[in-house]
Amino acid sequence: MSDSIPVLDLAPLRDGTPGALDRLGEELRRAFTEVGFYFVRNHGIPQALLDETFAAAERFHAQPIEAKLALKINEHNIGYMPMRGATTRVNAVGEVALPNANEAIFFKRELPADHPDVVGRVRFRGLNQWPDLPGFRAQVLAACDAFEGLGLRLLPLYARALGLPADFFAPHFKEPMYTLRMSHYPQQAPTAPENEFGIAPHVDTSFMTILAQNRIPGLSLRMPGGDWVDAPAPEGALLINGGMMLRRWTDKRFLATPHRVINRSGQERYAIPFFMDAGYRAVMAPITEDGSAGREPPITYPDFMTGYQRSNFHHAADDKAEKVAMQGA
Repeated sequence: MSDSIPVLDLAPLRDGTPGALDRLGEELRRAFTEVGFYFVRNHGIPQALLDETFAAAERFHAQPIEAKLALKINEHNIGYMPMRGATTRVNAVGEVALPNANEAIFFKRELPADHPDVVGRVRFRGLNQWPDLPGFRAQVLAACDAFEGLGLRLLPLYARALGLPADFFAPHFKEPMYTLRMSHYPQQAPTAPENEFGIAPHVDTSFMTILAQNRIPGLSLRMPGGDWVDAPAPEGALLINGGMMLRRWTDKRFLATPHRVINRSGQERYAIPFFMDAGYRAVMAPITEDGSAGREPPITYPDFMTGYQRSNFHHAADDKAEKVAMQGA
């Protein structure tokens, strides 16, 4: 499996090795046209920061349920989603699995209370909800800064993979939207129904999802041939995939590969995926090979996310606020 997922070593790029950008761009193009996932090595994020962020996720979920429910997820997709709080459609005709056997808390970019988008109640641009845990907020913000920095450093590779100037994506990511999801997957019994998942098969919404490698297995990918294969975890590497935003933006040239989580490891599993997207008001016009208009019209982040939510998730409403987390893994 690890042989079939390209591994991009960023050391030559960080060192300024001539030709590294074009070579890595070609490797990335192959990753997204053949697999939909890739690894990065020498990515610059310290392992200690990742370990501390996993520990913060475990610390959050160890709290009493009352403390977590005080931060219940809101219309901005910020806050706590209870166990089995979302159900994912698994195919085009709307059949569903059992409610996902995970709980999660979601954080977005930290905005001040007087930010115009906060004051104006702009959707997906609300205030983060923080638990009363010493050092937790600082840890989450440090992780978000590190993941965002890596995502921005990777953008020139995405541009070269599409045959574009290295700075093509820069204007669209001046203040990228992002979400850090801290998930807890309890142990699933060996006798659990076949349609019970930690998170059911899905594709992400994102332009880019950065997955810190998990020492507890459970994540599997559906390869282009249709087989489900457990994701490997090479030491020191991060696993990155694209979602529906990337697929739409590239006029469906790049893959958005389905994946799922089933936790029958006998241990509690935690995950800290980071979902990164274009800026809120960036207009994403399809990038076509011949410069034509593309298969779908240009779109912005809020229009894309709202449409995707309505099409792909079942959820309950509470006080007329939609209570579903739209991004997975």
